[in-house]
Amino acid sequence: MLPERILILGLGQTGLSVLNYCLARGITPVVMDTRSYPPGADQLPDTIEHYFGELGQGGLPLAPLLAAELIIASPGVPLATPELQQALSAGVEIIGDIELLVRDCARGDKQVPIIAITGSNGKSTVTTLVGEMAAEAGIKVGVGGNIGIPALDLLSTELELVVLELSSFQLETTPSLAARAATVLNISEDHLDRYDSLSHYRDTKLGIYRNTELAVFNREDDQTWPSVLLATNTVPTSSFGLDDQAYGRIEHDGQLWLSREGQPLMPVSELKILGSHNQLNALAAMALADKAAIPQWAQITVLRRFSGLKHRCQFVADKNGVRWINDSKATNVGATLAAIDGLASGADTAKQASGRLWLIAGGQGKGQDFSPLIPLLKNKLAAMVCFGQDRQQLLALASNTEEVPDLEQAVAWCAAQASAGDTVLFAPACASFDMYGNYQLRGEHFISLVKAL
Repeated sequence: MLPERILILGLGQTGLSVLNYCLARGITPVVMDTRSYPPGADQLPDTIEHYFGELGQGGLPLAPLLAAELIIASPGVPLATPELQQALSAGVEIIGDIELLVRDCARGDKQVPIIAITGSNGKSTVTTLVGEMAAEAGIKVGVGGNIGIPALDLLSTELELVVLELSSFQLETTPSLAARAATVLNISEDHLDRYDSLSHYRDTKLGIYRNTELAVFNREDDQTWPSVLLATNTVPTSSFGLDDQAYGRIEHDGQLWLSREGQPLMPVSELKILGSHNQLNALAAMALADKAAIPQWAQITVLRRFSGLKHRCQFVADKNGVRWINDSKATNVGATLAAIDGLASGADTAKQASGRLWLIAGGQGKGQDFSPLIPLLKNKLAAMVCFGQDRQQLLALASNTEEVPDLEQAVAWCAAQASAGDTVLFAPACASFDMYGNYQLRGEHFISLVKAL
């Protein structure tokens, strides 16, 4: 049962879904947002008490927070915020919208199983794959969390399975998660402007394994291993990787195949998504799908047709023999490294080997260490053109870097430098918020600039 005094912290699409969830249960919440006119404000009923842009001593207004019995907070608001810490100390419970979904799925006679997916990179791809596999098999599935429609809106349909993409921020406020299967796909530096260290960020991600029926980890990345769970042997585990163990990869009939326990499942060449990182994504999806009782034929059918998500190593155009690739979703260094690997290991490797690779990067670095890009600048990249808030850190990595004021100038510079057979990759290794509302808007701008060449 929900308490009577609820405060929603953060409006927007998700906040509105929480508001509608409360109103449908006869509860009128208070709404708070630090923005003067947040997205969704025009849809707020006049009867709703709200606090917009009304900051206290440099922070959130404290009195409404302390008056609440339950705060449902946006993932964008850190729990370390002093006012939230005061509310916690006063006994106010703080959760996110995912926690409400989890509690709802656990109610009643027919509990709805949840597949939970996190990681620094690849979350949306794996979440989409598992969702499409379930739908292909005729399972009534809801896909949400950090992707697609707000999680609580999934409850408007009759569900047999929920597949959730979860950020580290969302995991902080979802204490009741007990997934049918959960995975941490990979860990690389990200959000270090919010976490004390990489280990703090990693440990938050690993929290997805608590109370899961099956922990699915990446054999190629020991930071994803559920070390504590393995040591105590309290949770069954499975794994994916590029060797022949569990969900893996083998040589069969003269080519590489995806495999389960050494048995061939499908040729890697039949995947439309390129690169070893996407082979790992496919294997992770299969491991999760098996635990969700999704038949193998449905898994293979989806893997054969899935061509990837927009803004993720998306082919944009061939202009004068130069390929332009949009990977605006590469918001951290690990994602940029994976994008370069994907291009190098694609079906047209021979073409890649004969041409040069130009990288466009920059934005908000989020406290990351950019040094893993140095070997690529020396060995794989013709040059990196840099723009955005933290461009100086990128420029300092090597001599083959170029500074420009914005994305338009970056595209123009690459168009002038590249020649037939070359590839220009937009994989920023940074968040977009210094210049764009989100990575999608950034990616769409890149696409429009390339098409206008």
